[in-house]
Amino acid sequence: MPKTRAKPEPKFTPLNERLFEYLCNFSSGGNDHVLEDLQRETAALGEISAMQIGPDQGAFMTLLTRAIGARFALEIGSFTGYSAICIARGLPDDGHLLCLDASAEWTAIAQHFWVRAKVAAKIELRLGPAAESMKRLERGTMFDIVFIDADKTGYDTYYELALPRVRPNGLILFDNMLWGGRLGRGPIKDPGGRAIDRLNKKLARDSRVDSVLLSIGDGLRVCRVREQH
Repeated sequence: MPKTRAKPEPKFTPLNERLFEYLCNFSSGGNDHVLEDLQRETAALGEISAMQIGPDQGAFMTLLTRAIGARFALEIGSFTGYSAICIARGLPDDGHLLCLDASAEWTAIAQHFWVRAKVAAKIELRLGPAAESMKRLERGTMFDIVFIDADKTGYDTYYELALPRVRPNGLILFDNMLWGGRLGRGPIKDPGGRAIDRLNKKLARDSRVDSVLLSIGDGLRVCRVREQH
């Protein structure tokens, strides 16, 4: 009888609070007072503060933005502005970040901290439904990097609207793609969770992009747009 191949042991390091603090402290941009103040102000909003990304993800997004030489960026869902600061810091002085969000209340906090972080000159905010704002983008508008962190049931729509506007080798990033660790456990009742699960499966086989799902934050999906799509 043929021998059964042993399944390789998964290789990962489980995070706890001590290790998470360690990796944040020893990444570029650690102990950033502006971002720390923004985290505290956002935490005061209550449970909704869970929508804010963490410092590890923010540092990674700054690095990715710089690494691909991005000059034009798009963010769909800005909340209180943490991720926008991280993206904008990765852009050159003449770079431009377009932020789309529906909340004047939350983005008022964002705008205050964009000024404090000295990135406000790079950022343009447009309020309203993101899909409609994207459909009204000027002809020929292209982006080097896109970050999607808005209503989860709209992710696939935002992806399809953004993809034709991303240059070859540009990146599309999605937040919350592990849905709080609730995926892979069986039937998903929440519409947002079902939408995330469907999109994960779609992106894994989408020939228009190369894609990887990372266990940063609540799951960060990174897609590289291929030369021809």
